[in-house]
Amino acid sequence: MKDVVALVTGGSRGVGRGIALALLTEGATVHVTGRTFSEVEGGPEDNRAGSLQGLELEAANLPGRVVIHHCDHSNDAETERVAAGIRAGGGLDILVNNAWPGYEGMVEDGEFTWPRPFWEQPSRRWDAMIGTALKAAFMMSREVAPMMISTHRGLIVNISFWAAQLYEGNAIYGIAKAAADKMAADFAHELRPHNVAAVALYPGLVRTEAVMRNADYFDLSNSESPRFIGHVIAGLWRDPALMSKSGHALVAAELGRQYDIADIDGYRPVPLTAADFAKS
Repeated sequence: MKDVVALVTGGSRGVGRGIALALLTEGATVHVTGRTFSEVEGGPEDNRAGSLQGLELEAANLPGRVVIHHCDHSNDAETERVAAGIRAGGGLDILVNNAWPGYEGMVEDGEFTWPRPFWEQPSRRWDAMIGTALKAAFMMSREVAPMMISTHRGLIVNISFWAAQLYEGNAIYGIAKAAADKMAADFAHELRPHNVAAVALYPGLVRTEAVMRNADYFDLSNSESPRFIGHVIAGLWRDPALMSKSGHALVAAELGRQYDIADIDGYRPVPLTAADFAKS
């Protein structure tokens, strides 16, 4: 992928960071946005694990090239500035819409408020998931789509989850993920004449920094590293039948099986289905 240019939004930590590192390992040039450049609560170790500066240092040892953009996607002007810089640099092949502040503030005054019914949800949670995350995905896609159309090839990936189809404990979360799926489907319809694909992509349980801090509460036996879904995105890009998948909600582990992609530890995650969530 040495000639491929990608953009991963919200890539300072978690799934976004893993995707960026995976694409860098594949040799791509990867633009990464994030709000946290260097200061992370917890000191130098957390700086390396959860900041853009730490990502930049880690990328120095990988085949690809990383380009860092300090960006708060709640500000449309900052999203547009990032796109303009990429446009000036020559264009874009892959966009991964990952920026997601929706998990912030899940505990308020010592209470885990995430599972409250919708009529007790704080409006700031809607603003984070819909007003920031969903809008950022739309705005960035709108900005970069003409670059892909001009080269008659491209891929837009919305990171989504089963909450789009099933109840996952929070109504706003389900609304946001359903909208991310629908956005990808409608983008795909409008982009198909230009040979540009758009998909929603579901990870499994990912061993992010936050998950590992609470590892005692999770069954990690079928979990994925943060990099796994990034290698799956690379597989999608290489797939000669990519356009046949455009418009669909896809499961990363299922694509991993199709493309014969193992995780970085050699494990091959088992794809989850809606039936698995119905049992839980």
